Amino acid sequence: MVLELYLDLLSQPCRAIYIFAKKNNIPFQMHTVELRKGEHLSDAFARVNPMKKVPAMRDDGFTLCESVAILLYLAHKYKVPDHWYPQGLQSRACVDEYLAWQHASLRRSCLRALWHKVMFPVFLGEQIPPEMLAATLAELDVNLQVLEDKFLQDKAFLVGPHISLADLVAITELMHPVGGGCPVFEGRPRLAAWYQRVEAAVGKDLFQEAHEVILKAKDCPPADPVVKQKMMPRVLAMIQ
Repeated sequence: MVLELYLDLLSQPCRAIYIFAKKNNIPFQMHTVELRKGEHLSDAFARVNPMKKVPAMRDDGFTLCESVAILLYLAHKYKVPDHWYPQGLQSRACVDEYLAWQHASLRRSCLRALWHKVMFPVFLGEQIPPEMLAATLAELDVNLQVLEDKFLQDKAFLVGPHISLADLVAITELMHPVGGGCPVFEGRPRLAAWYQRVEAAVGKDLFQEAHEVILKAKDCPPADPVVKQKMMPRVLAMIQ
């Protein structure tokens, strides 16, 4: 049976999985689960992922529902080029370190930046207090500095001379605040140069295809009132 991926490219981990699978010529059937329509909250999708979140993967009856686990599963099963998840003990450990760090740090900051700048006021019609937005952007700035100083340093990529899963996960996270109009790379020449290298390594066409939805986030129509009511408790728990 064909590999099935349940994705919405509005989601940063979904974009990472989509790019990884496309770049490595992994055949898959894509099921789009539209977050802004609340499709992830449906009973039908709950049969795929009881946690009602994307991404999710189904492979001949085997299901995974966490993005890092899905990326590692695909890397192992399809024997992708070594640079994505290196065999060397220390290089692999560095990829693991980044993937462990980003969940509660950079990802949280990027998600909050998009929702506080765009999704709350434009999609949900709710205004964010200026002091909350300022705190969110300050937190993002701190985590961008950690990304530069701790992980990137003076290397071409986060774990050395070649792109890895760490870079892919990082760049798809950063495109969230970019989609919200945040000048993420302004005044950060190391990070801006790294961005260009990651885009080139992925391929500009694929990179742009994967990020088309997020780069148009500011133009999204307001949420349906029924969908908004269903989504609000989960959204608040996710971004507060």
